Amino acid sequence: MSEGPPGPNPPEDEEVVRPTGAGRLVVRFFLLPLLVVGTAVGIFLVFSLMTFERRSPRDYLAEVRGGSAGRRWQAAFELSRRIGSMKPGPERDAIATESLRLFQTLSPTREEDVKVRRYLVLALGKLGDRSAVPVLLGATRDPDPETRLYAVWSLGMLGDPGAVDAVLEASRSEDPGMRKMAAYVAGKLGDRRVVPRLRVLLEDRVPDVRWNAAIALATMGDGSGIAVLRAIVDREALARQAALSADQAEAAMVNALKALAILRDEGTVPLLEKVAREDPNLRVRDAARRAIEATRGR
Repeated sequence: MSEGPPGPNPPEDEEVVRPTGAGRLVVRFFLLPLLVVGTAVGIFLVFSLMTFERRSPRDYLAEVRGGSAGRRWQAAFELSRRIGSMKPGPERDAIATESLRLFQTLSPTREEDVKVRRYLVLALGKLGDRSAVPVLLGATRDPDPETRLYAVWSLGMLGDPGAVDAVLEASRSEDPGMRKMAAYVAGKLGDRRVVPRLRVLLEDRVPDVRWNAAIALATMGDGSGIAVLRAIVDREALARQAALSADQAEAAMVNALKALAILRDEGTVPLLEKVAREDPNLRVRDAARRAIEATRGR
């Protein structure tokens, strides 16, 4: 018999080697069940994905209304994510009306309703129906801190002047996340009544709050926070203020550069030129060049 590797078919008189003992046990009790389970999971995921993609905002709203406790908040979350893709029209208006009515039926103290209310508040902000403003104003005093936070954000999305007092109250919260959100929303509202409070927030102990206050002031043409903005676009100064990831630092710098472009401060041009020339991030350098052009009137 040749000692080389056997051909495609073993000789008739040569015994075929088959799994024996432990080999057969591995095949029977591990590989085959694993294959069956993997196939079943794959089929389930494919059909779940197909069903998931076909669901409409109205389907999610129906599940929020009548689904199981564990599914209701997930449906509300998906509704808040997908509602922005709906085009204006009767269907969107109907969803807004129904979402508002449903939110009002939920209890702020019943545990299974709390997370549902959070995401319905987000959906109401994205739907843009100003009839939700009174309900959202009430939600800024909700027992759940996340619902309060999302309610303030949604009021900013609706841009209703009646939200100014609620935003000012939120800016005095002990929660730095709420103060940060209030500063951001104050800029979205663009109401000059918030300017004095934003100037106070420029001295906040939390960097994010200071940054949002400076940017909000800049959007209203107020340069009170220009020192804060300069400290954001200077990487060394930024690193001393907060520990940020590369993406977070980039986002903060780009937003500050956009605010500086609005202010058109000539005294900031040397710093902008340095950023445009030396910063390692292409997007930051481009934003700095745009700020320089805006400042010089081009």
